[in-house]
Amino acid sequence: MSVITLRYSGFILAIALSVPSAFAVAEPAVNAESLSPAQADSLYTNSKVLIIDVRENDEWNNQHIPNAIHIPLGQLTKRLPELEPYKNSAIVTQCNTGKRSLQALKLLKSAGFTQVYSMEGGLVAWQKTGLPVQ
Repeated sequence: MSVITLRYSGFILAIALSVPSAFAVAEPAVNAESLSPAQADSLYTNSKVLIIDVRENDEWNNQHIPNAIHIPLGQLTKRLPELEPYKNSAIVTQCNTGKRSLQALKLLKSAGFTQVYSMEGGLVAWQKTGLPVQ
């Protein structure tokens, strides 16, 4: 934060600068809960993460990340018991472009899963990086 030493009007300006969210234009946040495809692949290659593909059946059948688990977003809540063994393990949610995977991340976090990440850009970004699909 910048400190501006002006009298009364400077004090008001300092307050405005210390609360940027109230005055700044919203920008996409860098999210500590997201991973790039390369980061996800590195964890996946070292067997340190479970990838959950939350796309619909037709998307999954067309192509998917090898060995990912398929649970469409609409079924995730009722299939949470299947994921119970992974409650304290690293999980990456993935969809086509990253929007549904963020919803899945929020759902898993609210269900008590502790290490959940969303893959930035989804399968589209995964493929652009040159990573394998089947």
